[in-house]
Amino acid sequence: MNIDDIKKVIEKTLEGLTVSFDAVDVVEDDIHTIFMIQTNDSGVLIGNNGENLRALNHVIKKIAHSNTKNSDEIKNQFTVDVNGYNQRRIQEIKDQAAILSERVRLFKSSVEMNPMNAYERMVVHSLLSDDSEIETCSEGEGRYRRIVLKYVMREPQQAIDSELKL
Repeated sequence: MNIDDIKKVIEKTLEGLTVSFDAVDVVEDDIHTIFMIQTNDSGVLIGNNGENLRALNHVIKKIAHSNTKNSDEIKNQFTVDVNGYNQRRIQEIKDQAAILSERVRLFKSSVEMNPMNAYERMVVHSLLSDDSEIETCSEGEGRYRRIVLKYVMREPQQAIDSELKL
């Protein structure tokens, strides 16, 4: 399926759900294509903590993949967003991870983040992957899976070498 076909699937799904919407805009991102739904009924589509939006994404992706004979036909990964909810949520998570990583450095102890879905956890792992003083790991099961930020004690020589590279 191409971008126009996916956009039509989203529009027909919204019409079937009897949700009024102004437009479905296509935004190209570095990582994937975003189908941005502009609507006044955002609460219905987003749901509690984004649960309805995650379900909508799942359904749209299943329809797109089932209508595609060759899985390579859908070249780019895509996501569905409503009024920029996902973008704001990811920015909040990045900001929270930055604040908590400073807290981990300051107190030299571990800090647990709130439970997150797999994509949100991946964002945090990626954000802190180059930080030599912070190690991230996921703990918990299912919807209670969360990231733990741990302080990593560096050897004195490593610290000197690391600062000389700056």
